[in-house]
Amino acid sequence: MELLKLATEWAKAEVFSTRFFIFFAIGFLIASVSFWQLGKTDLAKAYIIPTLVAGLMLMTIGIGLFYTNKSRITQFEKAFNSNATAFYQSEIERSESTLKEYTVVFKVIPILIIIAALLILFVNTPTWRAISITTIAMLITILLIDGTAHSRMDSYHTVLKMNDLKE
Repeated sequence: MELLKLATEWAKAEVFSTRFFIFFAIGFLIASVSFWQLGKTDLAKAYIIPTLVAGLMLMTIGIGLFYTNKSRITQFEKAFNSNATAFYQSEIERSESTLKEYTVVFKVIPILIIIAALLILFVNTPTWRAISITTIAMLITILLIDGTAHSRMDSYHTVLKMNDLKE
């Protein structure tokens, strides 16, 4: 039963964490509407579409992860009750796989941030400047949220590996 409790607590923490994607998405969408309504300069007007796209992307990520992790909570109980040993093994494999994905994320996103920063330096049009700055802001948001999720997953995986929670 300890395994089920641990897995359920992890999933609930993930549900809470994914709400931050939605909160930041709302912030980007508000920024887009604000630039649309109040923007007077070319640069301010150039932010309308990039912030809208970033907001929609973050909203999609947030809603998708929210419902995925919310449904996991009930799936965990069913899987645990049907076969606790198989559930334990599947959680070990899932957590290892997820940790490997985070390793890729933490290598790719900084490279994308560097590319966007270089675009700011070398391309001096309002549209590309707005795209680059919005991209950097969105990617930093993803890094912030995924950083905490990675830490949570790493702790969860460590506890799974250290303790034989099959029983």
